[in-house]
Amino acid sequence: MSVRHPIVAVTGSSGAGTTSVTKTFQHIFRRERINAAIVEGDAFHRYDREGMKAATREANAAGNLNFSHFGPEANLLRELEGLFSEYAASGSGNVRKYLHDDEEAHPFEQPPGTFTPWQRLSGEHDMLFYEGLHGAAITDNVNVAQHVDLRVGVVPIINLEWIQKLQRDKQRRGYSTEAVMDTILRRMPDYVKYICPQFSETHINFQRVPTVDTSNPFTTRYIPTPDESFVVIRFKNPKGIDFPYLLSMVHDSFMSRPNIIVVPGGKMELAMQLIFTPLILQLMDKKRRAG
Repeated sequence: MSVRHPIVAVTGSSGAGTTSVTKTFQHIFRRERINAAIVEGDAFHRYDREGMKAATREANAAGNLNFSHFGPEANLLRELEGLFSEYAASGSGNVRKYLHDDEEAHPFEQPPGTFTPWQRLSGEHDMLFYEGLHGAAITDNVNVAQHVDLRVGVVPIINLEWIQKLQRDKQRRGYSTEAVMDTILRRMPDYVKYICPQFSETHINFQRVPTVDTSNPFTTRYIPTPDESFVVIRFKNPKGIDFPYLLSMVHDSFMSRPNIIVVPGGKMELAMQLIFTPLILQLMDKKRRAG
């Protein structure tokens, strides 16, 4: 953690919806004229696309059928912690990009599925913003969470998470249902061991809960809409959170526990704006006061 160089991390599994939360933060950054360095967790995978395929084949041959992007073996968690630690101390660090598709890869004249070269963060930034799988990760060897000033978890109930992943991977990436199911099963041990524990380290969790039947996520044809769901928002430390204000601003919301507010799914972005804006401004105020 650092007063002069704050770090915000949004963490969640594949298909959880972290990208939508990131867009909300980007709106806040633009509105409040905050220059944030955006870092994607995919950049800290250990292998590029072809390298991951080869590493998976090697793991399978060795009898490890659970090798996945969720676990530390497939990621550069020491380097991620190193970035956070260095940024907190000096406002800089080593970063790169993972090029997901042709559109992202074209400006760099590289194939999709590869990494750009490592480089130093350029220019002055007000804060560092991370979105990915391991923003609050703690293992026997690393503690990424300790460096982050605001940790946000995005964790829909598991059936909804699987539905979102299935629909995304089938429609955008051309995968079959069976291929996505195999990926889910392969990742499950690492999901339990390395993804879930992070949501006990986050300051705020957003959990979307559908109000329609998702009993069999592998046959569901449509992702439940925001209006077909509620969002459970849990605050690790509710001190300083103005719940009466939130309840008055987000209609049809209610408290289920002293540290939990439940809002209609369609009001999730509004709730995030109301919650995150003052927290970001507090970080900026502390930064200015520190000189």
